[in-house]
Amino acid sequence: MKKERGIPMAKVKQLTVSLENQPGRLAAVAKALADAKVNIEAVLGSTTGAQGSAQLVVDNVAKAKKALSAAQFGYTEGTLERVELPNKAGALADFAAKLAKNGVNIDAAYGTIPKGARKSVLLLATSKPG
Repeated sequence: MKKERGIPMAKVKQLTVSLENQPGRLAAVAKALADAKVNIEAVLGSTTGAQGSAQLVVDNVAKAKKALSAAQFGYTEGTLERVELPNKAGALADFAAKLAKNGVNIDAAYGTIPKGARKSVLLLATSKPG
């Protein structure tokens, strides 16, 4: 696990599933994974016109890949950074500024925090330009 200015960042696998922009497509992916006893830990869906995708972080990547293939869903595999930040105003601003100072670009990010939780979970795709 690497640290960015004292904040631990863990690598996690992400599966990006290609989907048609139609009602029920995300439900079908979620059902295929549920039937395989794979838990979805994070999801980010997006669309552009007739196409879309779902970026998924799951508890068992191998089982998820097998289930998606069996259900004939196309996917790619990538790596994200997982970081926990304090649940306080400015935590993301401070962390993002530290990444920028070290030349790390945030290409994509998603996360959440349950009400009353002490920490948020943020998933980042990062790169170093050049």
